[in-house]
Amino acid sequence: MMQVLNPNELTVSYKLSPMSFESTETLLEASDLSLTDYGWKLQPEAQKTLMMGLSMQQSGCNVLVQGTPGSGRAGLTMAAMKAAAVTGIDTSLTDLVALYDFSQQSGVNYIKLPAGLGSQLRTVMDIFIKTLMAEMPQWLDSNGQANLSLAEVWLEERIDSMRAQLSSAKLSPLFNVIKPEILAYLQAWQQLGNEPENNADGLVNEGFLSRFRVNLLVDQRANLTAGVKQPIVEEKDPGFAALFGTLESAAGEAAQWPEFLRLRAGSLHHADGGMLMLHLRDLMQDESNGGALLEKLYRLMRNHEIQIEDWANHAQQGTGGNRQSALPVNVKLIMIASREDYYDCLEAQPDFFDFFPVKVEFEDRVSATLENYAWVAGYIAQKCQQQALPHFSGAAVNVLLQFMHRLEEDQSRFSIRFAHLDQLMHESAAAAGDERLVTDTHVNQALSARLLRQQFFEAQIRDSIIDNELLIQVHGDVVGQVNGLTHIELGDASFGSPIRITARCYPGRSGVINIDREVEMSGPSHDKGIYILQNWLSASFWALAPLSLSASLVFEQEYNGVEGDSASCAELFALLSALTGLPIKQGIAVTGALNQFGEVMPIGGVNEKIEGYFRVCQALGLNGEQGVIIPKRNQRHLILDESVVTAVNNGMFKIITIDHVLEGIAYLTNSEAGTQEADGTYTGNTLMARAQTVLASFRATLERNQAHMAYIQQQADTSKP
Repeated sequence: MMQVLNPNELTVSYKLSPMSFESTETLLEASDLSLTDYGWKLQPEAQKTLMMGLSMQQSGCNVLVQGTPGSGRAGLTMAAMKAAAVTGIDTSLTDLVALYDFSQQSGVNYIKLPAGLGSQLRTVMDIFIKTLMAEMPQWLDSNGQANLSLAEVWLEERIDSMRAQLSSAKLSPLFNVIKPEILAYLQAWQQLGNEPENNADGLVNEGFLSRFRVNLLVDQRANLTAGVKQPIVEEKDPGFAALFGTLESAAGEAAQWPEFLRLRAGSLHHADGGMLMLHLRDLMQDESNGGALLEKLYRLMRNHEIQIEDWANHAQQGTGGNRQSALPVNVKLIMIASREDYYDCLEAQPDFFDFFPVKVEFEDRVSATLENYAWVAGYIAQKCQQQALPHFSGAAVNVLLQFMHRLEEDQSRFSIRFAHLDQLMHESAAAAGDERLVTDTHVNQALSARLLRQQFFEAQIRDSIIDNELLIQVHGDVVGQVNGLTHIELGDASFGSPIRITARCYPGRSGVINIDREVEMSGPSHDKGIYILQNWLSASFWALAPLSLSASLVFEQEYNGVEGDSASCAELFALLSALTGLPIKQGIAVTGALNQFGEVMPIGGVNEKIEGYFRVCQALGLNGEQGVIIPKRNQRHLILDESVVTAVNNGMFKIITIDHVLEGIAYLTNSEAGTQEADGTYTGNTLMARAQTVLASFRATLERNQAHMAYIQQQADTSKP
């Protein structure tokens, strides 16, 4: 049933009981919940699932976190990861060092050591090498020969001292090899005899001594000091080197270094024994390596080991370059993804998410309950304290909540994409200036300023309408013409604008011709709407089937193409007006899709469409006869600007909802729609009866013309010799 809405049905503010506090500062005293706690209060199911996933220690229990950017999915997940790293299972933090592989006289030997021991080992070995370099010249006798016995005694004392400092069985192979390697070097050096390099300066060979250095790849001292039981890493710029480590090029000073000293660890090494957060979009957006990165991660999850490679040569030669021995790792991956990216990845690499048995779903919206409103108010209070913002009044919080409803376009639910709320809070605080309290006036000022920043393109279109370059009529009545509404998104600007839709009807058998489709300027959704319109028309006048009708529809002055079915109601109204000759009120714009039974279906962007048309009517002159017809099912989505609500309250603008197309055309033409009889006909002085009469006359005209053409053809055939 058609309904003209009251002002209190146009937004959610009347449902928001004013917050019973003067300032959000008072909420800090009333609750000990943190910012993270308030975030989780609105994501209880996500928190429950995530905690389960983080507690699972079995190999391969990675976690996929899905949600819209700005929903708190990454921030809340990281907070949970850090909490689990402190209170969860102790996985024993380990340093990772790379040593020279003396058994192979090349390559690398990886050793995992208790946290802090890796740094100690590096320091001890650096001191040993420095002391050794100073000591070695003293082992030469007057003839320039090395005193191996003296060297052996000195080395044994130093090695015993290092063993005492670093008590670890894992280091025994290193300590066991130091003395024989250095003594062998001294013997080889003595064999040079009278060679020029057989002197004290030549004895100290940094290239040889660097084999005893320690490459500390992963240092867990910071986590150890902080009392963290598991390493937590977030990789914000994933690439091969960043994730898997790399072998630096042997250029400059590094040219004389052994290969193991040029190794650099990746995020996966730093997260070994703990958790690594990745963003799926970052992986997929790497145009050159996106697919290869996912494949490499897939192999990691399957094999639980990685190899550090020379990725520079990989890029230049298409190979992995020098590859080191595989290193076992145990990392729980926490993958942050939007639903769109998840399904794109699933299509491209369907096996990838087999290793993510736990899927966490972050909600984008919640029900509009007083409890949820209170959680948001607490969040705002904590955010003010954390960001050093002035606190917000209860009325200001109401406006912020209304804004969150507007983001969701729903009076019964509101968005919890807190990134948008945070931004508006900062803008409102800026509007407040030096004031100690942000009021509802300041928040509204921030919203108005934002609208002005985003109105450039809308204002240009509106100016073209005012200048009569774009033909839009908002006064009077016209046959076969109606104002449809478009929803335009350009960057961060989203607005509605009217567009003239016209129709012409005449006898024929072509049916409804969509001119925009004929010139390939319409999309599939719009074409679908036209076919539905045509079938509804045929079904409504089945007593006259097949219809003797040719009709054309067009979006006037539309040069960028038409897509979507939200104008199908407006197109039908223009067509019925042209068919019946009944004029349409030009002040009433129309938006809505229809199905084959004439039911009006909801559409998107309803608030932007209404507000955009309202601003055009304001510019051309409001007279109380303007308004918008929308689907009844869109009523719950109305969160309209205060200027529109005020105009409705003053009787200068109307919002009308309809369930069926006949309700809309009856209102637009000030007529009765009519009811179909059992035989398919319409009676009385109604719009549909009038349309039926015209269609019958079209059939008669077409049959008469066809008979006349047949007679002419017959006469022509008879006159032929």
